Amino acid sequence: LEKGQVLEGIVKNVTSYGVFVDLGGVDGLIHITDLSWSRINHPNEVVELDQKLNVVILDFDDNKSRIQLGLKQLSAHPWEALDANLKVGDKVTGEVVVLADYGAFVEVEQGVEGLIHVSEMSWSTHLRSAQDFVKVGDKIEAVILTLDREDRKMSLGIKQLHPDPWTDVTAKFPVGSTHTGTVRNYTNFGVFVELEEGIDGLVYISDLSWTKKIKHPSDFVSVGDTLEVQVLELDVENRKLNLGHKQTLDNPWDIHEDTYAIGSVHTGTIKDKNDKGAVITFEDGVEGFAPVRFLDKEDGSKLGKGDTAEFVVLEFSKEYRRVVVSHSSIYKEQEKKNVKAAVKKATEGEKTTLGDLNDDLADLKKKMDAKAKKDKK
Repeated sequence: LEKGQVLEGIVKNVTSYGVFVDLGGVDGLIHITDLSWSRINHPNEVVELDQKLNVVILDFDDNKSRIQLGLKQLSAHPWEALDANLKVGDKVTGEVVVLADYGAFVEVEQGVEGLIHVSEMSWSTHLRSAQDFVKVGDKIEAVILTLDREDRKMSLGIKQLHPDPWTDVTAKFPVGSTHTGTVRNYTNFGVFVELEEGIDGLVYISDLSWTKKIKHPSDFVSVGDTLEVQVLELDVENRKLNLGHKQTLDNPWDIHEDTYAIGSVHTGTIKDKNDKGAVITFEDGVEGFAPVRFLDKEDGSKLGKGDTAEFVVLEFSKEYRRVVVSHSSIYKEQEKKNVKAAVKKATEGEKTTLGDLNDDLADLKKKMDAKAKKDKK
């Protein structure tokens, strides 16, 4: 026996990993990978029991008890027979023979395979599994992306069979236009919305709602939901779209600006409270903030969570959607009014003596001093 020698043998046994061939008094094994240049699932796809065939000796041990045989080596490697005119950019057809999460192997000719990476299956930037696009046995068309005859490697793509959607994105999705998209994913800072296959944009969390304070996008939408959005910014070179959802709705803060004018008084309920102050919810859903020093009641105690009271608006910002309110300012303002009223009554002659006026002012001062003393404690 010599390496490279071609002998005739008879198939003696077929297993899942290979074929045993009787060479005439001695057996040799053709491993499944040496049966065919193409991928096969089982040796019985190529040979059958008692079949006569020619094999080539690939290797053997010193005492020739283990002989490694080959069948595919008797025919030229398919890559050598590959069309010499085939080049990058050409279209080929083939069958999907192996599937993995990262891509699919396609046999374009017997024994010649190309890999379609999952990133070359769709223009979408949200990579999915290759199983979402093809399955084993599919006959598909693809474009040659790379071709290395020396290393016998070929990469293919199927998204190239369709125009790049970003080519005319400025015409389809100009800034200011409104569209309906699908929520594909979200992060802590925003939501990714797909407008069409391959075109998606980001809605920052601050552009989801005019009124709600959203801690995480999942509190507002779910993956798979449809969402109406407006194109805010478009960067074709870097393939980036900045979208907004709240911009598709009227800004209620335009109305709130009149309703919550500085000095206006509203009834609200304390939604939450901490060391810095309290969040107040008003009847129309608007939320305001009252610093802790403005939560004092007239009797010296403080408002607590769940309490309902009147609040006066101290500050309003439409840009930052911020309303600062105070409860204590209401009765303090009333105290000032009482002083003015006392003075006015005296000047109009309702108080006949300066002593009467002094008595009224003294009583008022006494009340204010008592409250100040209690606050200090």
